Amino acid sequence: MEKAEQQNLFKEVMGNYPTGVTVVTGVAEDGTPVGLTVNSFASVSLDPLMVLWSIDHKVSTIKAFTEGGKFAVHVLAGEQQELCKTFASKGVDRFSTCKWEMSEGGLPIIEEAFGVLECETFKAVEAGDHTILIGNVTNIHLDKEKDPMLYHRRFFGPIPAGFYTEK
Repeated sequence: MEKAEQQNLFKEVMGNYPTGVTVVTGVAEDGTPVGLTVNSFASVSLDPLMVLWSIDHKVSTIKAFTEGGKFAVHVLAGEQQELCKTFASKGVDRFSTCKWEMSEGGLPIIEEAFGVLECETFKAVEAGDHTILIGNVTNIHLDKEKDPMLYHRRFFGPIPAGFYTEK
């Protein structure tokens, strides 16, 4: 099987794996807030609290994340589809389109997310064309009134009605 064919099959398999959708934010060396849409996010450990996510080496803000020492992972709420699109777009002022504020920990926090995990970078691991960033969770915000966004088959949105069933 050719490499391009394997890559296309890989994308199809991974695109059919339902995940949540996040926006990861940080701060550039000059103090400018940076952020991008990410679905490569997972929990790592409960003791200590740790998470991971990965960033493509081609992303213009990679240095801010790999050298910044901290980041915030926003688990998006189902109704934050426009925010998701904006932070996945190139050439736009992402933070001008949403409400946000700087946290006590010095991270840009976007309002109305389902949950936010503020993290200090524990380790950065080179892996193929990405860097995996592992972080120690230092602060947690949760809005129990919201439901998280889902990503499936290259589409994203709120959890569909009828998804939950009684146990």
